[in-house]
Amino acid sequence: MNTLMVNVLKAAIAAALVTGVSACNRSADAGSTGAADTAASADAGVKYGKVVSVDPVRNTVNNPKQVCHDETVTHTAPPKDEHRIAGTAIGAVVGGLAGNQIGGGKGKTLATVAGAVGGGYAGNRIEAAHQKGQVTTSVERKCETVNNTSSKIVGYDVRYVYDGVTRTVRMDHDPGDRVEVKEGVTVVSDAH
Repeated sequence: MNTLMVNVLKAAIAAALVTGVSACNRSADAGSTGAADTAASADAGVKYGKVVSVDPVRNTVNNPKQVCHDETVTHTAPPKDEHRIAGTAIGAVVGGLAGNQIGGGKGKTLATVAGAVGGGYAGNRIEAAHQKGQVTTSVERKCETVNNTSSKIVGYDVRYVYDGVTRTVRMDHDPGDRVEVKEGVTVVSDAH
């Protein structure tokens, strides 16, 4: 009978210990006030901080590139006889010959000179009216450097509250509404 009593006594002590430890855990959970503590007890010892804000960190890169296009350009070449010497000379000869046909003696010489001067002027004006520069067109390649900027998210600055203290950490992804913490240090978490 002694063995039976000893075994019953051992079972009673074990039950009392389990009940006591269980009561301690319940009173410790009841004393928790923070949202992270509540989440920690709900997730079997895993602790979370509440995310307050998530700001993407961007890296802007400039990749200049050259852009080229073809452009049609017109050129006007000056006339071959810019000073219209041929027209002036021909007009002077024709005018001088015509003036030489008029009058006699000194009047004939004066008429020849006047005809040459008048014919030279008239020939100059006639050639100017008919003379045009040669117009040519060509295709020229025009290039310019264009800035090609791109922005890429390289991380996230995450502000979170854990145990009443606001902290900031840079993460490689947006953690959602909570982050897993271990001994006050953020652990990369996929919790949402």
